[in-house]
Amino acid sequence: MISFAHVILLVVAGFVAGVLGSAGGITSLISYPALLAIGIAPLPANVTNAVALMASLPGSALGSRPELKGQGPWLRRWVLVAVGGCVVGVALLLLTPDRVFNHLVPYLLVLASVVLLAQPWISRWHERRDVQVHRFLLPLGLFVVAIYSGYFGAGSGVMLLALFLLTVDQGFPRANALKNVLLGIADVVAAAGFLLFGPVHVGAALSLGGGLLIGSFIGPSITRKVPGSALRVFAALLGFALAIGLWISSN
Repeated sequence: MISFAHVILLVVAGFVAGVLGSAGGITSLISYPALLAIGIAPLPANVTNAVALMASLPGSALGSRPELKGQGPWLRRWVLVAVGGCVVGVALLLLTPDRVFNHLVPYLLVLASVVLLAQPWISRWHERRDVQVHRFLLPLGLFVVAIYSGYFGAGSGVMLLALFLLTVDQGFPRANALKNVLLGIADVVAAAGFLLFGPVHVGAALSLGGGLLIGSFIGPSITRKVPGSALRVFAALLGFALAIGLWISSN
């Protein structure tokens, strides 16, 4: 059981994570630390976070209806690649000993934070890309990011967003909407596996998921109005700080 104060903290954190995540892909860098803050260990926190993230799919899909219009065929083409990668990531996580995962988490957070900070340079690279060079980048990149999403996930949204800006040639709001749907479907697959085989804190997942549902509905509208640079830098700094704290505590 979790306390009422913990429920409030998780709902608020879920709302903020839902807004920021559906607006740019940094959900887990907010929601995962909230689970750690209430005393859940890293591996159960990661699994519980993955289950809660299911709530982001309906909210972000409803909030992104203008951007998703006519994108059904494209999504159906690539959804199996995303789901397949996520299944591999879930299997790797469930087979990984707790001590190994606890050791890897700080480095995964640093990787996600670096990708967040590098997004402007990636976008400029996109503007002068060679289409032939990137022919296989979308399927390979999508599969690899989906593996990472199933295994840990923090920062996977912005990695996928950068990939879509490089390969799909969509504007930011539409690429963001496609990212939200594909990762949302992958999250549902991951959550099913974790609910069956993982150490899920159901109460924490429900509290966090409630906030995520509301926040993810609001987030897409923000991408139409507000530049994401400040949010990206804030999330990256949070990721670095959390990585340092976890690294110190594990040594």
